Amino acid sequence: MQGTLKNPVRFSGVGLHSGAQTTLTVYPSPADSGIVFHRMDVARAHRAVPARWDSVISSPLCTRIVNDFEVSISTVEHLMAALVGCGIHNARIDVTAGEVPIMDGSASVFVRAFLNAGIVAQRAPVKALRVLKPVEVRRGDAVARIMPHKTLLIEFDIEFEDQAIGAQSKKLNMSNGSFVRELCSSRTFCRQADVDHMQANGLALGGSPGENAVVFDGDKIVSPGGLRHADEPVRHKMLDALGDLGLAGVPILGHYQGIRAGHALTNDLLRALFADREAFEIVECDPKMLSLLPGAGVHLGELPEVA
Repeated sequence: MQGTLKNPVRFSGVGLHSGAQTTLTVYPSPADSGIVFHRMDVARAHRAVPARWDSVISSPLCTRIVNDFEVSISTVEHLMAALVGCGIHNARIDVTAGEVPIMDGSASVFVRAFLNAGIVAQRAPVKALRVLKPVEVRRGDAVARIMPHKTLLIEFDIEFEDQAIGAQSKKLNMSNGSFVRELCSSRTFCRQADVDHMQANGLALGGSPGENAVVFDGDKIVSPGGLRHADEPVRHKMLDALGDLGLAGVPILGHYQGIRAGHALTNDLLRALFADREAFEIVECDPKMLSLLPGAGVHLGELPEVA
C-alpha cells in the first residue's frame, strides 16, 4: 500500500544557494496524488509544482523543478531522497520561497522528522517502474546508466583531484532501510575553490562550512568536525541520485550506476528511459516487491546519530 505522513512536519532554514530564509511544511496527502510542492509566496493559481522528471530544468549544482507558470523550486533532491527513503509516496509540500532549506546538508533532519511524525499506509496499491533493458547517457567522461534488477540498487563512482576526496566507489541495495542507515546522514560537499567562485557569482550564499556542507581544500577538510563517514562524498552522491530518481513519480526497480554523474545527467537518464517504451514497464507491487522497496519497515532506531 502507498504511504503518507500521519501528521504534518515543519522545517525552517536557509537556502544553500540563495541564502533566503525559508519555512517548509510537509502535509499528508491523498493516495495517488504524488509529491507536489506549493510556492506559498506566489498567486494561488500558480503555486503547484509537481515533483516530476519532466518538470526539471537546467540549474547549476542542484535539482530545480518548474511548473507551466515558470514558478520553480530549487534544491529538492535531499527532501526527495528522504521521502523515497521513508516510503512516502504522497505529500503536499508548502514552501515560502524558491529553494528548499539546506538544513545540515544531508537528509537526516527530514528523515528524523518524518519517522517521528509517523507514516501511515493508504488503501491504494503501489505501482513501480521495472527496468527491462539497459539505458545509458553520457556527458563527457560522466556516465549514468540503469539496468534491470529486482530491487533498487545504486552504485556510484567519483574521482576528484583533491587528495582528501580522491577516488571513491560504493554500491548499496536500497531495500531494508539501507538509505536511512547508510546514506541519509551524508552531507553535500564542495571544494574551497568552488565555494569562492560560487560566492563571487552570487551563489552558495547560505553555505556555512561545518553547518550544512563539507568543504575540501586539497588534502585538507576545511569544515570543523571532519567527516561523518570516511567515504561521505560518494555516499552523498548516492543520496542525491536517490532523490533525483524519486522524480520518476513511482519507485524504480533497477540498477542505477553513476560514474562522475550529477543531477543533470541523472535527469537525462530518466528522460531517455521514459522515451523508450520498450525499456520499462509499470507494475503493481505484490507483497514481496513492497518489502524490497526503499522505506519498507524503516524505524528511528536505524537513523545514525550525527554530530
